Amino acid sequence: MPKDDSVSARSDGPPRIALVGNPNCGKTALFNALTGARQKVANYAGVTVERKEGMFVSPAGTRVKVIDLPGTYSLRARSPDEEVTRDVVLGRRADEAVPEAIVCVVDATRLRLNLRLVLEMKKLGRPVILALNMMDEAESQGIAVDAAELSAALGIPVVPTVAIRKDGIQPLLDQIDRTIQVANSEGMTPTSAPCGWTEPSARDLRDYHAQVEAIMAQAIGRPSRPHLATRRIDRVLLQPATGLFILLALLFLMFQAVFSWARLPMELIDGGLSTVKGLIDAGMADGPLKSLITDGIIGGVGSVVIFLPQILVLFLFIQILEDSGYMARAAFLLDKMMGGVGLHGRAFIPLLSSFACAVPGIMAARTIENRTDRIATIMIAPLMTCSARLPVYTLIIAAFVPQRQVLNGWVGLPGLVLFALYAAGILSGLLIAFVLKRTLLSGAREPLLMELPAYRLPRPHNVLLGLYERARAFLVRAGTTIFALMVVIWALASFPAAPEGATLPAIDYSIAGMIGHFLEPLLAPIGFNWEIAVALVPGMAAREVAVGVLGTVYALSDSGDSMRNSLAGLLAHSWSLPTALSFLTWYVFAPQCIATLSVVRRELNSYWWPMAMFFGLTTLAYGASFVTFRVASSLIGS
Repeated sequence: MPKDDSVSARSDGPPRIALVGNPNCGKTALFNALTGARQKVANYAGVTVERKEGMFVSPAGTRVKVIDLPGTYSLRARSPDEEVTRDVVLGRRADEAVPEAIVCVVDATRLRLNLRLVLEMKKLGRPVILALNMMDEAESQGIAVDAAELSAALGIPVVPTVAIRKDGIQPLLDQIDRTIQVANSEGMTPTSAPCGWTEPSARDLRDYHAQVEAIMAQAIGRPSRPHLATRRIDRVLLQPATGLFILLALLFLMFQAVFSWARLPMELIDGGLSTVKGLIDAGMADGPLKSLITDGIIGGVGSVVIFLPQILVLFLFIQILEDSGYMARAAFLLDKMMGGVGLHGRAFIPLLSSFACAVPGIMAARTIENRTDRIATIMIAPLMTCSARLPVYTLIIAAFVPQRQVLNGWVGLPGLVLFALYAAGILSGLLIAFVLKRTLLSGAREPLLMELPAYRLPRPHNVLLGLYERARAFLVRAGTTIFALMVVIWALASFPAAPEGATLPAIDYSIAGMIGHFLEPLLAPIGFNWEIAVALVPGMAAREVAVGVLGTVYALSDSGDSMRNSLAGLLAHSWSLPTALSFLTWYVFAPQCIATLSVVRRELNSYWWPMAMFFGLTTLAYGASFVTFRVASSLIGS
């Protein structure tokens, strides 16, 4: 017998309207037009799928709560996003009340693909409104849609909308009022009518297709055809050779912009934090509270907040590519290439963004619908060389790699070593993905099935609203967790304080210093001394912290570039070359970044995967460093 999808009670408070539709149908633009800034973003309980909810006041003065459900092609649900949409509209989620009405949003230029979902929604037994979106584009393409005929054929209200115009949603608001009034007058609740939806069989799907064709013949003046400009652009962008070249050029621009465009705001944030720290230094007496505020909170949390401009630049590009319709083309072009190691075409953008910081890269993996593909992408994201590793790389390279030209003078040796470190991370990540997809995350590789929407100019309002949501999500989800962790790291490096008359740096007497001495025997086989072990402890908060910690351990009083130059010279005399190479190898593989691990926990809603990432990559780092140290020692001596 089919599952009983009814619920026992309706929700309290204002009536709830759910927006449902295919991906790229303009549903988010309609949601933004309805709610404006009166919206909030969270995750559904137990999953990492975003939940967007907002409020608006109808023309009749009714406060209405609207939920923007994830895009779906069918209630059959083949991805986590689609499962959430199915479960909400069917009332299967205990934490989510069933919506009183459903607004099914369709792209008026692609009705053939969109109408099958509408037919499924009709079987839910609840009021359904069809929002015929993007009517302006349909008219520009010469597509004549008879809304009255379409309403008669479907048996539900059909309302033309243009979500990007100020007056483009007024007919929809009026229809929502009428639907709510009818429901109230008839005493209807979300459970007053039986749900007639069941999992469609192959025969049902054929019937749906036949119904759609009949409706199209009745209500559409002529069959929809691809937009002429879209077809002409795709002739170039979807060609394997030219398309990949243009895609790589765009990705290169994005990669450069993440660093160059974000540099000034990052410097402003850094300057602001430094100013605040200076004021506190001048206005507070030395003591644990001052140290907590300056070193733990400002220094610790600031090391995460400073990446916010890079995240916003990254998501600016991602949102523009998504809204313009190009993201689907990028995934299509790269799907076969990424498929060689078992990854999905959509994995390329998150991995590329991880070169700036693994945190936004992992967050960008939300665009991957299949859970196993998404997990595989997240698990290898930390192996892409992030900007936090660069201070460490440049310090060790400056200390041990001579300024020498190689390859007939075309390439500098330091640059070649840096490129090799990047390449090692990329190749190892692809190899790990290959292994994961054939072991823990095995299964048939799902083909990349997606609609290629017409090209559109992104709307500035939607882009800015999306950036605001991403900034808030990053600061709330990562910032609160990181705040607590930074305080813990500060406490480890600060207590107990150095005894009176101490001759060694204060950190030598702290819990972190004790941990360093305790770990020294464990790290000796890979060439690490206790000073390196001490640097690795606070380096868990942020990789680049290791440079400052090494300066403290070696009792350098300089700061900034002067400290780095002095430290490079000191390390060149204190460390052996095998130790330096082993240290670089460790930084290629080790996941010593609490921000990354905490975001993995948040995104996958599990402690198992961040633990597997930490222990798996730490084991890999140890093994690779051991081989590097032993081989280098045998070849060049210790």
